[in-house]
Amino acid sequence: MKTILYDLDGTLTDSGEGIMKCANLALSRYGLDVPDYHTLGVFVGPPLKDTFKNFHIPDEEIDNAIALFRQRYLTVGKFENHPYEGIKDLLARLQSEGYKQCVATSKPEQTAREILEHFDMTRYFDVICGASYDHSREDKDAVIRYLLEQTDAEDAVMIGDTKFDMIGAAKFNIPAIGVSWGFGSKEELIRYGAAKIVHTPAQLYQAILSM
Repeated sequence: MKTILYDLDGTLTDSGEGIMKCANLALSRYGLDVPDYHTLGVFVGPPLKDTFKNFHIPDEEIDNAIALFRQRYLTVGKFENHPYEGIKDLLARLQSEGYKQCVATSKPEQTAREILEHFDMTRYFDVICGASYDHSREDKDAVIRYLLEQTDAEDAVMIGDTKFDMIGAAKFNIPAIGVSWGFGSKEELIRYGAAKIVHTPAQLYQAILSM
Protein backbone atom coordinates (compact mmCIF):
# COMPACT_ATOMS: atom_id res chain seq x y z
CA MET A 1 0.00 0.00 0.00
CA LYS A 2 1.29 3.46 -0.92
CA THR A 3 -1.44 5.68 0.55
CA ILE A 4 -2.68 5.40 4.13
CA LEU A 5 -5.95 6.99 5.26
CA TYR A 6 -6.28 7.44 9.02
CA ASP A 7 -9.27 8.14 11.18
CA LEU A 8 -8.40 10.65 13.93
CA ASP A 9 -10.39 10.08 17.14
CA GLY A 10 -9.63 6.69 18.63
CA THR A 11 -7.01 5.93 16.00
CA LEU A 12 -4.34 8.63 16.13
CA THR A 13 -5.38 10.37 19.35
CA ASP A 14 -7.30 9.40 22.48
CA SER A 15 -9.92 12.15 22.44
CA GLY A 16 -12.42 10.35 24.64
CA GLU A 17 -12.16 12.54 27.74
CA GLY A 18 -12.96 15.81 25.97
CA ILE A 19 -15.71 14.40 23.75
CA MET A 20 -17.46 12.57 26.57
CA LYS A 21 -17.37 15.58 28.91
CA CYS A 22 -18.91 17.75 26.19
CA ALA A 23 -21.59 15.15 25.44
CA ASN A 24 -22.32 14.92 29.16
CA LEU A 25 -22.83 18.69 29.31
CA ALA A 26 -25.15 18.78 26.29
CA LEU A 27 -27.31 15.89 27.46
CA SER A 28 -27.64 17.28 30.98
CA ARG A 29 -29.02 20.54 29.57
CA TYR A 30 -31.97 18.50 28.27
CA GLY A 31 -32.61 16.98 31.68
CA LEU A 32 -31.56 13.53 30.53
CA ASP A 33 -30.03 11.01 32.87
CA VAL A 34 -26.36 11.28 32.05
CA PRO A 35 -24.91 7.82 31.28
CA ASP A 36 -21.59 6.64 32.61
CA TYR A 37 -18.53 7.48 30.58
CA HIS A 38 -18.41 4.02 29.00
CA THR A 39 -21.82 4.67 27.46
CA LEU A 40 -20.79 8.16 26.35
CA GLY A 41 -17.98 6.58 24.31
CA VAL A 42 -20.45 6.19 21.44
CA PHE A 43 -20.00 9.92 20.79
CA VAL A 44 -16.43 9.29 19.65
CA GLY A 45 -16.33 8.73 15.90
CA PRO A 46 -19.74 9.09 14.24
CA PRO A 47 -21.37 12.42 13.34
CA LEU A 48 -22.84 14.18 16.38
CA LYS A 49 -26.30 14.52 14.82
CA ASP A 50 -26.65 10.75 14.55
CA THR A 51 -25.52 10.09 18.11
CA PHE A 52 -27.74 12.75 19.66
CA LYS A 53 -30.69 11.19 17.83
CA ASN A 54 -29.84 7.87 19.43
CA PHE A 55 -30.16 9.58 22.82
CA HIS A 56 -33.68 10.72 21.83
CA ILE A 57 -32.91 14.41 21.37
CA PRO A 58 -35.82 15.70 19.20
CA ASP A 59 -34.95 16.45 15.59
CA GLU A 60 -35.72 20.14 16.04
CA GLU A 61 -33.23 20.31 18.94
CA ILE A 62 -30.31 18.49 17.31
CA ASP A 63 -28.57 21.66 16.12
CA ASN A 64 -28.93 23.21 19.58
CA ALA A 65 -27.47 20.09 21.21
CA ILE A 66 -24.51 20.19 18.81
CA ALA A 67 -24.01 23.90 19.60
CA LEU A 68 -23.93 23.11 23.33
CA PHE A 69 -21.40 20.37 22.71
CA ARG A 70 -19.18 22.59 20.56
CA GLN A 71 -19.34 25.54 22.93
CA ARG A 72 -17.20 23.57 25.37
CA TYR A 73 -15.38 21.40 22.87
CA LEU A 74 -13.97 24.20 20.73
CA THR A 75 -12.52 26.02 23.73
CA VAL A 76 -11.51 23.26 26.14
CA GLY A 77 -12.55 19.77 25.07
CA LYS A 78 -10.52 19.43 21.90
CA PHE A 79 -7.29 19.56 23.91
CA GLU A 80 -8.46 17.05 26.55
CA ASN A 81 -6.75 14.63 24.25
CA HIS A 82 -3.37 13.03 23.53
CA PRO A 83 -1.69 10.97 20.78
CA TYR A 84 -1.59 7.24 21.47
CA GLU A 85 1.80 5.95 22.54
CA GLY A 86 3.93 5.05 19.54
CA ILE A 87 1.72 6.76 16.94
CA LYS A 88 4.04 9.67 16.18
CA ASP A 89 6.98 7.31 15.76
CA LEU A 90 4.89 5.18 13.38
CA LEU A 91 3.86 8.20 11.30
CA ALA A 92 7.45 9.42 11.07
CA ARG A 93 8.71 5.98 10.00
CA LEU A 94 6.08 5.51 7.30
CA GLN A 95 6.66 9.03 6.01
CA SER A 96 10.42 8.37 5.77
CA GLU A 97 9.67 5.22 3.77
CA GLY A 98 7.71 7.17 1.16
CA TYR A 99 4.10 6.51 2.10
CA LYS A 100 1.49 9.16 1.42
CA GLN A 101 -0.46 9.70 4.65
CA CYS A 102 -3.89 11.33 4.89
CA VAL A 103 -6.49 11.99 7.58
CA ALA A 104 -10.17 11.25 6.92
CA THR A 105 -12.24 12.18 9.97
CA SER A 106 -15.87 12.95 10.73
CA LYS A 107 -14.63 15.70 13.04
CA PRO A 108 -14.93 19.21 11.53
CA GLU A 109 -11.90 19.74 9.35
CA GLN A 110 -10.82 23.00 10.98
CA THR A 111 -10.87 21.40 14.43
CA ALA A 112 -8.96 18.35 13.19
CA ARG A 113 -6.24 20.62 11.82
CA GLU A 114 -6.03 22.53 15.11
CA ILE A 115 -5.64 19.31 17.09
CA LEU A 116 -2.99 17.88 14.79
CA GLU A 117 -1.09 21.18 14.83
CA HIS A 118 -1.30 21.30 18.64
CA PHE A 119 0.38 17.90 18.86
CA ASP A 120 2.91 18.71 16.10
CA MET A 121 1.47 16.01 13.84
CA THR A 122 0.40 18.06 10.80
CA ARG A 123 3.80 17.58 9.20
CA TYR A 124 3.19 13.86 8.73
CA PHE A 125 0.17 14.28 6.43
CA ASP A 126 -0.17 15.13 2.76
CA VAL A 127 -3.92 15.74 3.00
CA ILE A 128 -6.21 16.37 5.99
CA CYS A 129 -9.94 16.04 5.32
CA GLY A 130 -12.83 16.35 7.73
CA ALA A 131 -16.48 17.22 8.03
CA SER A 132 -18.04 20.56 7.18
CA TYR A 133 -19.99 22.58 9.75
CA ASP A 134 -23.10 22.74 7.53
CA HIS A 135 -23.57 18.91 7.66
CA SER A 136 -23.10 18.62 3.87
CA ARG A 137 -19.96 16.53 4.39
CA GLU A 138 -20.19 14.56 7.60
CA ASP A 139 -20.48 10.77 7.23
CA LYS A 140 -17.20 8.92 6.78
CA ASP A 141 -17.94 7.94 3.16
CA ALA A 142 -18.59 11.61 2.29
CA VAL A 143 -15.27 12.58 3.86
CA ILE A 144 -13.40 9.83 2.01
CA ARG A 145 -15.04 10.88 -1.26
CA TYR A 146 -13.92 14.46 -0.61
CA LEU A 147 -10.39 13.25 0.07
CA LEU A 148 -10.26 11.14 -3.09
CA GLU A 149 -11.31 14.18 -5.11
CA GLN A 150 -8.23 16.03 -3.85
CA THR A 151 -5.49 13.45 -4.18
CA ASP A 152 -4.43 10.31 -6.00
CA ALA A 153 -4.98 7.59 -3.42
CA GLU A 154 -4.23 4.55 -5.55
CA ASP A 155 -3.27 1.44 -3.58
CA ALA A 156 -4.82 2.87 -0.41
CA VAL A 157 -5.66 1.34 2.96
CA MET A 158 -7.93 2.77 5.68
CA ILE A 159 -6.95 2.65 9.35
CA GLY A 160 -9.72 3.10 11.93
CA ASP A 161 -11.20 2.03 15.24
CA THR A 162 -14.95 1.80 14.51
CA LYS A 163 -17.40 0.27 12.07
CA PHE A 164 -17.89 3.68 10.46
CA ASP A 165 -14.31 3.60 9.18
CA MET A 166 -14.79 0.09 7.82
CA ILE A 167 -18.10 0.96 6.14
CA GLY A 168 -16.75 4.17 4.60
CA ALA A 169 -13.70 2.42 3.17
CA ALA A 170 -15.76 -0.44 1.75
CA LYS A 171 -17.88 1.96 -0.30
CA PHE A 172 -14.75 2.81 -2.28
CA ASN A 173 -13.31 -0.72 -2.32
CA ILE A 174 -10.50 0.36 0.00
CA PRO A 175 -9.27 -2.40 2.33
CA ALA A 176 -9.27 -1.50 6.02
CA ILE A 177 -7.30 -2.36 9.13
CA GLY A 178 -9.00 -2.08 12.52
CA VAL A 179 -7.14 -0.88 15.60
CA SER A 180 -8.20 -2.25 18.98
CA TRP A 181 -7.04 0.69 21.13
CA GLY A 182 -9.92 2.96 20.13
CA PHE A 183 -13.65 2.99 20.82
CA GLY A 184 -15.04 0.19 18.65
CA SER A 185 -15.05 -3.52 19.40
CA LYS A 186 -13.02 -6.22 17.69
CA GLU A 187 -16.22 -8.09 16.80
CA GLU A 188 -17.76 -5.00 15.22
CA LEU A 189 -14.64 -4.21 13.21
CA ILE A 190 -14.53 -7.74 11.81
CA ARG A 191 -18.27 -7.77 11.08
CA TYR A 192 -18.00 -4.61 9.01
CA GLY A 193 -15.03 -5.67 6.93
CA ALA A 194 -11.69 -5.18 8.67
CA ALA A 195 -9.07 -7.23 6.84
CA LYS A 196 -6.92 -7.33 9.99
CA ILE A 197 -7.13 -6.25 13.62
CA VAL A 198 -4.00 -4.87 15.30
CA HIS A 199 -3.32 -4.09 18.95
CA THR A 200 -0.22 -1.86 18.84
CA PRO A 201 1.31 0.66 16.43
CA ALA A 202 4.14 -1.82 15.86
CA GLN A 203 1.61 -4.41 14.70
CA LEU A 204 -0.04 -1.77 12.53
CA TYR A 205 3.26 -1.10 10.78
CA GLN A 206 3.69 -4.79 9.98
CA ALA A 207 0.06 -5.06 8.81
CA ILE A 208 0.52 -2.17 6.40
CA LEU A 209 3.65 -3.77 4.97
CA SER A 210 1.86 -7.08 4.48
CA MET A 211 -1.32 -5.77 2.84
